[in-house]
Amino acid sequence: MLITGSRLVNAPVMGLQTGSELARTSRAIIDPKNLEIVAYELVGPLLDQNPSLLRVADVREFSDIGLIVDSSDEFVAVDDIIKLKEVYDLHFTPVGMSVIDEKREKLGKVDSYTIETGAFLIQQLLVRRPLLKSLNDAQLLIHRTQITEINDTAIVVHSQAEIPEPALEAMRHGYTNPFRKSQQAEQIQHSNRD
Repeated sequence: MLITGSRLVNAPVMGLQTGSELARTSRAIIDPKNLEIVAYELVGPLLDQNPSLLRVADVREFSDIGLIVDSSDEFVAVDDIIKLKEVYDLHFTPVGMSVIDEKREKLGKVDSYTIETGAFLIQQLLVRRPLLKSLNDAQLLIHRTQITEINDTAIVVHSQAEIPEPALEAMRHGYTNPFRKSQQAEQIQHSNRD
């Protein structure tokens, strides 16, 4: 399921054992190498240590009531897991980063992103266009397969004319246009009448 990343900020973390809210998420810990959310930083009065993290591997499921875990035993300190600490210390967030193409043309800034909740991967970046370019397109939707590089200053994507065919195939098959199905069904019905 695809959801906006902001939906998982300030989301309740519910415990199965107690059936109550254990904490709330405050920010996503994102690995810039692969745009994977590895954990969420937590806030709340019931936490034993500050900061506390919830690894996404310990999330049983995501539902309308929030992130569901077995118990507060799933929460870890930043120093408990070395790899997690390395990513935590980067303080990476794509929101607000500049997006440029391979020709160094500025496309805009990341306004938000969508997450695939099964693997907690950032799938798409919603890019707000600069003022002059926003007259044609106010926003761009960049799929993760279009990203060629993430550095300290910008996210670099393929130029529109240079998107590789595997990336185009992934974009075509990854998303279904619900209106296209209804148009195809109407065409079939019209051809059956004739």
